[in-house]
Amino acid sequence: MSIAEYSQTPPAESAGWLAPTVDGSLDVVIAVPGSKSLTNRELILAAIAEGPGRLIGPLHSQDSARMIEALRALGVDIQEVEGDGVFGPDLVVTPMSPLAGDVVVDCGQAGTVMRFVAAIAGLASGEVTLTAHETALHRPMGAMITALRAVGSDIDDEGTWALPFVVRGHGHVRGGEVEIDASGSSQFVSGLLLAAPRFDVGMTLRHVGGRLPSMPHIDMTVEALGRRGVHVERPTPTEWIVPAGPVRAKDVTIEPDLSNAAPFLAAAMIAGGRVTVGGWPAHSTQPGALLTEILPVMGARAQRRGGALMVTAGTTGIHGVDLDLSAASELTPTLVALAAFADGPTTLTGIGHIRGHETDRIAALVGNLRALGGEAHELPDGIRIVPRELTGGVWRAHHDHRIATAGALIGLRVPGVVVDDIGATAKTLPEFPDLWSYLVRRAGVDTPR
Repeated sequence: MSIAEYSQTPPAESAGWLAPTVDGSLDVVIAVPGSKSLTNRELILAAIAEGPGRLIGPLHSQDSARMIEALRALGVDIQEVEGDGVFGPDLVVTPMSPLAGDVVVDCGQAGTVMRFVAAIAGLASGEVTLTAHETALHRPMGAMITALRAVGSDIDDEGTWALPFVVRGHGHVRGGEVEIDASGSSQFVSGLLLAAPRFDVGMTLRHVGGRLPSMPHIDMTVEALGRRGVHVERPTPTEWIVPAGPVRAKDVTIEPDLSNAAPFLAAAMIAGGRVTVGGWPAHSTQPGALLTEILPVMGARAQRRGGALMVTAGTTGIHGVDLDLSAASELTPTLVALAAFADGPTTLTGIGHIRGHETDRIAALVGNLRALGGEAHELPDGIRIVPRELTGGVWRAHHDHRIATAGALIGLRVPGVVVDDIGATAKTLPEFPDLWSYLVRRAGVDTPR
């Protein structure tokens, strides 16, 4: 899709969500729900484990709901039980073996569902049809289909190398050695690793393409497997050996979603003052953990205190930077919003693969900034932002949760920014509008209409 198409104004009848501006500085403590990435990984592992297990503090969002629906369709029993969390119940998962077949799985817009469920679908006793929302049918699946066939999954995609397709489950998957070009998404690697312990002979996986994006997400997968007794060997940075064997049943506490915390922390830099996010882990494989390094480079002060992360606006404003975001590409929309108010140009690279996310994120960000009078340029592997005075206008979410939150950030300083679909944030953070309203109320301003 062209940049011009990403700059079109939606129909007048679409009122949208008027992002609030702030005149005073912030001083607020925010809690965010559990990590989507961890929740969906732990749901998969719990579904193929030796026995029942509990997920404590999981995320309840569109993406996690799609995963729960998919696993229930495959015969896995998932019950909501009261827990101590403020964002929803815990989940008790009782696995099913073999998984049920002759079912249809609607992945919605969730990349983790389409990649992770495809990997375990061969363990079902019958056909599993995977499809998705029409806005997600473009998401890359060809490399995953090729790799799954190589380990013995029986897949009929009618030659499209894309969703929808059918996995003819035979109750087991052979496994073995496989090569994959996962440069389009690290989820290909994670999906295969999560399923591999249940393959007949395990799996040896080698990445053979270009630069592998989002390595922290792969580290997250390896760590999650390790917690359940599956030791993954890594002879090289792009090779993994997973033995066949049981997946331990376990109760697992889900960390807060650090990438969903990013817009709130960045708000301190745009509005001034400080924002504290509670429950920040001392160690995490989430890409959002890199915010403690990235935000100070852009001019903030980041301090961990008592299990929380506090970000305070710097005295010299927001700095333009050159960053390789290949390890944390999901932070791109938040950092682009910051860069729009920097003291010089910003170049973000290593993010070419985000063209294949919920939308073409690079084109969407460039188009939105230009629509508000800004200057931004699409690069082969990234984006360049040159700060300009911005004006109000429509910020198009393109069904993408992170694009929507970037518009909210821009609106903190620019009056009249209207996000056409703030509901897109329900994909990973349904509470976003309420949390954002709380954030701006703490600065003494009106909540958004």
